[in-house]
Amino acid sequence: MSDRTPADVERLLANSDLVFAVLDDGKLVGFARVLTDRTYVALLLDVIVDESHWGVGVGAVLLEAVVNHPALADVRSLELVCQPDLVPFYRRWGFTDQVGASRLMRRTTDARLTG
Repeated sequence: MSDRTPADVERLLANSDLVFAVLDDGKLVGFARVLTDRTYVALLLDVIVDESHWGVGVGAVLLEAVVNHPALADVRSLELVCQPDLVPFYRRWGFTDQVGASRLMRRTTDARLTG
């Protein structure tokens, strides 16, 4: 789903607490962002790696930067939502899908996100 406009991305960046990027020859090839209260919870969002850079460690660079960022050192819970095939990748950094009785819930105006 690539319907993000430049204005949407500008607002997304301005309202994210932490933004991480990986560049290759000046081209953005990896991106992640975090929303956090810096105490109880941090939510890792939009971990995106350009398809041309899959499998070469860009995702690992992003995750290392996130989990080792000083602003997140005292946060009780770092959370994310991912597709099932990415669970093994995130487990390498200590993420688990054992979250008790928690359930993802969504309220959206985008019908593509409810199917």
